[in-house]
Amino acid sequence: MPIADHKTYCAMLDRARAGHFALPAVNVTSLTTANSVLRGLAESKADGIIQISTGGGAFASGTTIKDMALGAISIAEHVHRAAERYSIYVALHTDHCLKDKLDKFVLPLVEETEKRRAAGRPNLFTGHMFDGSNLSLKENLDISEKLLERFAKDDLVLEIETGAVGGEEDDVVGDHAAKLYTTPQDTLEVARRLNPIGGRYLLAATFGNVHGVYKPGHVKLKPGVLKECQDAVVKAYGEDARFHLVFHGGSGSALSEIHEALDYGVVKMNVDTDMQYAFTRAVAGHMFKNYDGVLKVDGEVGNKKVYDPRSYLALAEAAMAERVKKAVSDLRGNGKTMFAS
Repeated sequence: MPIADHKTYCAMLDRARAGHFALPAVNVTSLTTANSVLRGLAESKADGIIQISTGGGAFASGTTIKDMALGAISIAEHVHRAAERYSIYVALHTDHCLKDKLDKFVLPLVEETEKRRAAGRPNLFTGHMFDGSNLSLKENLDISEKLLERFAKDDLVLEIETGAVGGEEDDVVGDHAAKLYTTPQDTLEVARRLNPIGGRYLLAATFGNVHGVYKPGHVKLKPGVLKECQDAVVKAYGEDARFHLVFHGGSGSALSEIHEALDYGVVKMNVDTDMQYAFTRAVAGHMFKNYDGVLKVDGEVGNKKVYDPRSYLALAEAAMAERVKKAVSDLRGNGKTMFAS
């Protein structure tokens, strides 16, 4: 099925919130990892999101060019073609983009979509994230307002963040002293500033989230923060103001915490670190198992069948697809594709 258009993506988000499940948003850096996500979603009969970060885009363009927008466009063009072969819907999103990278990443991608729309073609991406969590709330929302006004004209969904996610992902590093818990006052201001614009947006409200995987007890998640924020905005602005929330730093979280967050309106959960491990673990297993085949040991010639990159990348694709299926299951999304609806 083609990439979800704006109307379909909005319906996916609304349906997830009403049904207390979420769409996995999986970061990819190559055609192989993108194919892993499509495979895992299709085998789960679930819709989802393929996501590209600034670092992922730069890598995909080649280590010589390092053009984050070019790499993102290349992956997105592939997904548009490959997704047509699957009986699910998939949205294309970008991940954290700080203020100083908007001109190098998000805005060139928006311009690419605008060129496509002018030519009667579908949007390249479905949504983009602006991460203003390292700014004052006022500056964060000043920029978000302008983006949302433009996005509304282009049928793009905006994702913003209040508070800050700790840890590190690609080139985004959380400040140890950052505000890790969004307050109801923060979200009331978000609603006051953005809701009158009329465009669709997602809110990554933080509740102790940390990028990466940590041992149990290290991360202090408080999903109840999300309920407090939702209750405040509904009381002030009515049920229509209830947020569609995003869960960042979801890798390694307890299933009970994930489900509690879903019950409070999380409709999208980003998963990256666990996917990277699944992919690399399969490659490492292949190398250990075929040590004397992938290396020319003691003057031998090795075994072309096992050092051919396709042999171990196929295993990595399958392993990552299995991890995507687990994410779908954790998010209560099995069998819930809109494709058959």
